[in-house]
Amino acid sequence: MTVRELVEANIFTPLNIADDTREITGVFCCDLLSVAMSKAPAGGCWVTVMGNINTLAVASLTDCACVILAEGTLLDDSVIEKAKAQDITLLKTDLPIFEAGLMVHERLGR
Repeated sequence: MTVRELVEANIFTPLNIADDTREITGVFCCDLLSVAMSKAPAGGCWVTVMGNINTLAVASLTDCACVILAEGTLLDDSVIEKAKAQDITLLKTDLPIFEAGLMVHERLGR
């Protein structure tokens, strides 16, 4: 599944779309940045409630296909602008982390 296909499913609200042709290889749910830094898979869809600038740094470092901010997490406009500058796809949802991750997982056919 590509980022575009995930966005077109209209489950999550886009905050920034970078490379919408990027393949999503799996789902990773984690709120500890140090754990995400060492375990988030390249090409993964990272679901978290960590809505700060450090999340973007970890997403960039791990080469995530996209980040979904769950549970109604809000971002400052400056963080969204930084995501645009760094070509990081950000989506948001009010769903709990597990449910958001499960929805992506199901769409991946796993």
